[in-house]
Amino acid sequence: MDSHRSSRKIDFGPQVATHLRYPHRLNLYERPPLDEITLEQFETWAIDRLRVLAEIEASLARNRTSEELKTVIKSQCAKYLPLSANSAHARELDAERQKDHISHFILRLAFCKTDDLRRRFTRVESLLFRARFEEEDSAERQKFLEAHGSQQGEPVDDSEKAQLRSKLAAASNMSETQVDKEPYVKVPWTKVLSLVDKRRVYLHRGIAYVPQRELSSVIFQDFSSRLERALEQTHKQTSDLDEDDRLNPILDHLGKGFVAGVNTEYSFGEEIAPGDAVTASMVDALAKDHWPLCAKNLHASLKREKHLKYNGRLQYGLFLKGVGMSLEEAMIFWRKSFSSMSDDKFRKEYSYNIKHTYGQVGSRINYTPKSCVAIITGDNPGSGHNHGCPFKHFSPDNLTLALSTHYDINNRADVLEILNAVKADRYHVACTRVYEITHAAQGVKRGDGVGEGESVTHPNSYAMKSRELAKKGGVKKEEEMEVDS
Repeated sequence: MDSHRSSRKIDFGPQVATHLRYPHRLNLYERPPLDEITLEQFETWAIDRLRVLAEIEASLARNRTSEELKTVIKSQCAKYLPLSANSAHARELDAERQKDHISHFILRLAFCKTDDLRRRFTRVESLLFRARFEEEDSAERQKFLEAHGSQQGEPVDDSEKAQLRSKLAAASNMSETQVDKEPYVKVPWTKVLSLVDKRRVYLHRGIAYVPQRELSSVIFQDFSSRLERALEQTHKQTSDLDEDDRLNPILDHLGKGFVAGVNTEYSFGEEIAPGDAVTASMVDALAKDHWPLCAKNLHASLKREKHLKYNGRLQYGLFLKGVGMSLEEAMIFWRKSFSSMSDDKFRKEYSYNIKHTYGQVGSRINYTPKSCVAIITGDNPGSGHNHGCPFKHFSPDNLTLALSTHYDINNRADVLEILNAVKADRYHVACTRVYEITHAAQGVKRGDGVGEGESVTHPNSYAMKSRELAKKGGVKKEEEMEVDS
């Protein structure tokens, strides 16, 4: 992002000057932010939050337990969206909480456009809020409840509580003395269905009497309900954003974050270590052991047909560039692969495009490898084309055959799990499960993903992680591959 772009401001209004603008690290997001931030902050803060939310949704699709989900949320938040407790006096409390506050509202703009996006955003945001609430220090959580509890219902006065003392005690599993000391609120019973189901509140004429210690259930339900309504309202009020050429491209990109996650591991442009460079003669062995299915499919098609159409060449060429293949080696690889044509035809019709992808001719743009989002949301492959994401573009039968052919995945339960993820449009979840299954011998377990529980979000990240595992031992070393081939 250039300096001109990053210096442009988005004005949410005047700032509030108080000693601590955010007294609690928990936030119900009731008020829109009133801050001025740069366009770069707008994008990067939203992406950081989306990384957390996308991994929560991936965890749900992978049927992680509640404890595993808590671990994932804690890990992701520590990396991308930290919120320190009030006891951490040395930390930038307001700065962390400002980022959390604003990033939530930015993503509201991105995920308010369809019923499906609103539903999914509400679900993962509610899970994030619940996890933070349960992780909160008990004293801070109590202060938060005291500050927001009165908003959740009508307080029960002492005289009414005295009349109902025995009934409240029986319903709440408390002594009458404890009831006298415990604040209560009255709410419609539909707001505390979980408490009603567990018979932990007293009901009278459609009203539930909720002790303060159980207010978390009210707040969880209220958080989800408020957010659902707010997203619908946001959708109605943001038609003008469709004409904003600064924000709309960013919001459209963010809105695709649930399609294939948000890349967190792979960063193109870093210098390739001498031992990590890939030569043309290494590709066959690397493709067999380390490539994701999209790259395996392209490589197999190239070997079989001795040619790839433009989109396939571009996708695979950029992938090879990303794994460490130099332009010189790329020319050797593609010339060897296109063995059925003459040198003159290759030089006239194909060598220029290869050089172009490396930024050596034409506009001299240093093109980056395609991410999962770019591949999944790009052009669908037509007849005779091999680009795209096999998890999205293959039929169930063809995908089953590909899993067997390329990975020797034949276990019925494993195949069914992968197909179910695909059926739910969780293509990156399906790819992540393939990675876990095929790297079990290297100690990768269900739920580990490509590391620390994260999902596959970039083909090059998949290959990079697989090669890193190989270097740690237990499989054939890569320096042996060139000799074998």
